[in-house]
Formats: sequence, structure tokens, C-alpha cells
Amino acid sequence: MSITVTAPARLHMGFLDMNGELGRRFGGLGLTLSGICTRLAVSKSTPISASGPSNQRASIYAQTLFQVLGLTGGVHIEVLEAIPEHVGLGSGTQLALAVSSAIARLYELDMELRVLAGLMQRGIRSGVGLGAFEQGGFIVDGGQGDRTTVPPVICRTPFPEGWRIMLIFDRAYQGLNGALEVAAFKRLEPIESTLAMHLCRVLLMQVLPALIEEDFNRFSGGITVIQDIVGDYFSGSQGGRYSSPKVAEVLGWLKAEGVQGIGQSSWGPTGFALFENAERAEHVVIEARSRWGEPLSFMVCTGRNKGAEILIKSAELSSHSLNAYPA
Repeated sequence: MSITVTAPARLHMGFLDMNGELGRRFGGLGLTLSGICTRLAVSKSTPISASGPSNQRASIYAQTLFQVLGLTGGVHIEVLEAIPEHVGLGSGTQLALAVSSAIARLYELDMELRVLAGLMQRGIRSGVGLGAFEQGGFIVDGGQGDRTTVPPVICRTPFPEGWRIMLIFDRAYQGLNGALEVAAFKRLEPIESTLAMHLCRVLLMQVLPALIEEDFNRFSGGITVIQDIVGDYFSGSQGGRYSSPKVAEVLGWLKAEGVQGIGQSSWGPTGFALFENAERAEHVVIEARSRWGEPLSFMVCTGRNKGAEILIKSAELSSHSLNAYPA
């Protein structure tokens, strides 16, 4: 038997409460993406091994799970495609969930995805990646409380099929990660409670209702408000509202052109902009490519309203079956 898992990338569009006076911190919003994914095939093998892009991380995740659960044996992981690492698209969480989900299937482990995420030490501050893997769509998580292992998804709603997302990549930069990211969070002072309240109000009373009613202007305007506040809050750790000066230049141009829904995913450097239709998005991307070359690149994608796909191939049955997680 072999298991193939396709896990989608996601945008992390900001935190809501970095104050914590109510007993919970963070709380995040994000969007699952089509067109960028991690795809890997896993089969039983000894010892644990991995090949393809991000193979070292995949091997470490597998070793961690085997050790924590006391499993004997091993697996070979063939990474067929990988979300670029440390650019703000959730590469680590999606890879960890893909590897652990495949191993759980191979070894017939009855384990919830949330438990696997905790064992892999993913979702420490945000549950957006877990929500993207499990359900897709637009995700809001409830942050970290005293009893929280992985922040719970408290809202999931579909993203309109006609809307488009422009992504802006800068190959010369990487977002904060690992020990540097941990240190950055430790240095942060609590955000003012009035700002945290405003962020939550914009999400609850503007972004979510507008998304459900497919009111693009109000939705994208609310995303910009959240992004501006959160970007300024993290500016001391990333050198400005956006971590890449080149991406900041493009976002400034987009804003001058009247584009709403602009921002940076997580620590960046990937930037994004929202468009109501494909025609407008493609026109702007063509113009951006004529203005900026390497190390910048651009693409247009859609939201993805389903989570990861798990394909099981059984040698005995010589057949394939498509399974959503959880079983």
C-alpha cells in the first residue's frame, strides 16, 4: 500500500489579539490556496528515508512521529512537490500534516488530525494551517488559551469562486522562522487592547459578513485594515510593515492603483492582493511583470474550498480511492 497526500498552501492574513487580557492570545485568519501545494507519496520501508524537495524536513517529521508513538519499521517518503519554505505559505505545517496523516493511514492508527498536529508541534500559535489542511476555505481560529494544544477553528466559510488572489514572491528573502521567530515573539510587547478590539470588530462586523454576502469591496477593505495594523505591530521585528522592500514597492503601487485587500502572508516575504475577477487580476499581473523582474515573480490563483486529498493505492486491489481527512 502507498499513500499520496496533496496538502494546499495557505495565506495567513493576520492575528487578532496579541494582548491576551481575556485569557487568549493570537487568533488568526487565513485563506486556503489553489495552485500551490505539497504532494508526497509514502510507503512502508526500512529505514526511514525521503527524497525530493524538502526531503530533510519530511524525514525529520517521520522520525519524530515514529519516536513519539514508539512505532517500529519505517517509511519512504517521495516528495513530489513542495510549498516553498519560509515564504509565508505554511510549508512546515502542511508538510508535517501530510507526512503524519500518511503514516497514520499506513499503520492504521486511529488518531485525529489535531492530535497529530500536536505531536508534530505544529499550530503552536495558529490553527489556520490545520483548518486549511482539514477543510479548506477561509479560516478563523480562536487563538491560544490555557488549555489549548492547537488553536481551534471557530469559523470556516467558502471563498467565492470568481475572486482571485495575486501572489508576489521575492526569492531574495525568507521570512523569520525557527529560533529567530521564537525570539521575535518573545520580544513583542502586548498590543493595545483598543487595537485588538478594533481588529476583532473589523473581522466580525465587516470581513466575515462581506465574505458570506460576496461583497468584495467591504471584504477586501477590511483585510487591508487588519493587515495595516498587524504589519505595523510586527514592523520592529521584520524591518517595516512588509519584510521585503521590493514586495512593499509592489504593494504601494497596487494601493496607488486603487487595489484593495493587499498585505503580506505571515512573516512574508510573500505579498498578496485580492481581485473581484480573473480579468482584472491577470491585467494587473501582466503590468507588474513589465515593471519588475527578478528576484520578484507573480502568479494568480483562486481560493480552495476543500482540504487535503489523500489517495490510497492498494497493491492487492490495484485500485485507487480518494479520501478526505479525517476518515
